[in-house]
Amino acid sequence: MATVILLRHGRSTANGSGVLAGRTPNVGLDDTGREQAGALCQRLKDVPLAEAVVSPLLRCKQTVAPLVADRGLVRAIDPRLSEVDYGEWTGRELKTLVKEPLWRVVQAHPSAAVFPGGEGLAGMQARAVAAVREHDARITAAHGEEAVWLLCSHGDVLKALLADALGQHLDSFQRIVVDPASISVVRYTETRPFVLRMNDHGPDFAGIVPPKPKRGRKKASSDAEVGGTTGQSSTARGNLR
Repeated sequence: MATVILLRHGRSTANGSGVLAGRTPNVGLDDTGREQAGALCQRLKDVPLAEAVVSPLLRCKQTVAPLVADRGLVRAIDPRLSEVDYGEWTGRELKTLVKEPLWRVVQAHPSAAVFPGGEGLAGMQARAVAAVREHDARITAAHGEEAVWLLCSHGDVLKALLADALGQHLDSFQRIVVDPASISVVRYTETRPFVLRMNDHGPDFAGIVPPKPKRGRKKASSDAEVGGTTGQSSTARGNLR
């Protein structure tokens, strides 16, 4: 299967404001976020990208815009990758939300959390996982198993995708950190995903690109390397033999 780069949008005007923006319309990138978006072209310069699939919210569209323009990428919008629908919590200050009984549920038992007038975190994870696997299968069929594609979404959505890829229960997803403009990388296979990077702010992602298959080579295995990989060249194969 293909390799997916999970990109969180750059810093937005709402990040750090103390307000839960959620799906509030027209929340765009701040100055730092725009710099982060521009830097993606250089950070991913050694990574050939097949497509980009993006949340419909403005901050995600703005984040990928320079890269899409630079590469001439096909960009698809998928509502299943949108931010959590926080319902009545949208636009409220975090300092007041922490006093709500639901706050402790969100922190300690998120799989049971359903936002009033909105959606549950379990439902969010289900829609996001369905989307990433569907797009991965589609892009693999169109571009081959060595394809790399970009998915741009939001913090909680990406944390839920990583929890699924790691085989963790959703109740553990609050242990995962996904910063603005950070990159995580997952390679899906027939039987399991391999997590190659998490919350990475580095400039070099050449190592995530799978090598071209050798002539006569059998289809890549989903088996993990017993005893661990042997370094970047093995990591670049995504732990596949």
